[in-house]
Amino acid sequence: MADSTLITLISLGVTLFFMLGTPVLLVIFYWVIGISFVIDLPLANTGNELINVFSKGFALLAMPLFILTGDLINQSGIARRLSDFAYSVLGWLRGGLAMASIAACGLFAAISGSNSATTATIGSMLHPEMVKGNYDERFSAATAAAGGTVGIIIPPSIIFIVYGFLLNLPISDLFVAGIIPGALMVLGMMTAAFIICTINGWGVLIGLSVSRMIKTGIGAWLGFFAIGLVLWGIYTGKFSPTEAAGVTVGFCVFVGLVSYPLNRLMGSASDVAVEQKSYASMFVVEGFTVPQIPSIVSRSAQISGILVPLIAVSVAMQQVMSSLGARDFIGEFVTGMGGYYAVLFTSMAIVFVTGMILESLPVTIILAPILAPIAASVGIDPIHFAVVFLVGASIGFVTPPYGLNLYVASGVTGVPYFRLLRYIVPYLIALIAVWFFVALVPETALAILPDR
Repeated sequence: MADSTLITLISLGVTLFFMLGTPVLLVIFYWVIGISFVIDLPLANTGNELINVFSKGFALLAMPLFILTGDLINQSGIARRLSDFAYSVLGWLRGGLAMASIAACGLFAAISGSNSATTATIGSMLHPEMVKGNYDERFSAATAAAGGTVGIIIPPSIIFIVYGFLLNLPISDLFVAGIIPGALMVLGMMTAAFIICTINGWGVLIGLSVSRMIKTGIGAWLGFFAIGLVLWGIYTGKFSPTEAAGVTVGFCVFVGLVSYPLNRLMGSASDVAVEQKSYASMFVVEGFTVPQIPSIVSRSAQISGILVPLIAVSVAMQQVMSSLGARDFIGEFVTGMGGYYAVLFTSMAIVFVTGMILESLPVTIILAPILAPIAASVGIDPIHFAVVFLVGASIGFVTPPYGLNLYVASGVTGVPYFRLLRYIVPYLIALIAVWFFVALVPETALAILPDR
């Protein structure tokens, strides 16, 4: 009884720390250390778990590399070219710039693999343009937050790498399985944006111009090439996800360093309108210089320095939870629901509720090793369940009270967090509808997998 009281007090204490703004890494670490003392679990076990994650996690090497890729394509100007192309294709529709923002999020995600990087990059670029284009600033900020959810679904995905590492699943198969669900999420959110903008009359329409689409398409060719390089290499097995990440970083560095002098030579400055650029100048992006590389790497390293230790302490948290019997309790609860659909929907409910208060990484690390074996035992394909699990986890990015993307969008746009909530609802409805469709139709995840 005394142990139960101490465990409860420690859990309440770290929850208070979390509510006061303590980083989730420290919250989990404090909880693991405190509970380990209570249940007499040697701290050496915790140390060994941390070391094992770093020493055996070769697949995790792809994560910092894809994070670096996101910063490189943003700094080089490739992200801006992708968003320009999306707007040239969709700008003639009501709500075209909002839909272009979501489409740009999908294109950016196909290179970066990060939700927060996607939200921050596209939000900072297109939020001012949407406000100038007669969109409500709250809606435009919510659009950037919602669009970022595909950052962990459309390959390459950082969270798919973590999931595959934990469950010993082929990361390349997980990447391919995320393509169609990610595209459906983009289409679902674009539909929601079109409906809301049509009802409110938001947006300034641009003419449908074939020459503009051709120019912006040429301007975005390096982004398309990077996307194709990653997907082709992984899909054909030419290189592993980690190797793909390294190749993409090398490609982005080369493009950035070569483009900078060529861009200056051609006089194709980034603030020149598309219509005023020559076709020749559209072939190169703004680029960057060698002295800028350390600051780019430093930004990426800061994010990696947060995520990788979080993975390590969350794995240690799994060990403590197993000692407490929490995994058995959750397992028995889900198993007791019944068969295939009962287990599937119960797992989805657990992921959704947990995602409201935790970031997707700890949700995945804590729950996936518990729920995935139960799902497999009732006949749910492991790859399909992984996609269902992670689509649900991605929705947590825009689900209050946590909603990481909402905080990121608020930070880059200056719109207060609570003012975004009303306008995130249509996107939440669209994402949940797509989530259930993916859950009920396994082919959405499995249809294009090799050897299926």
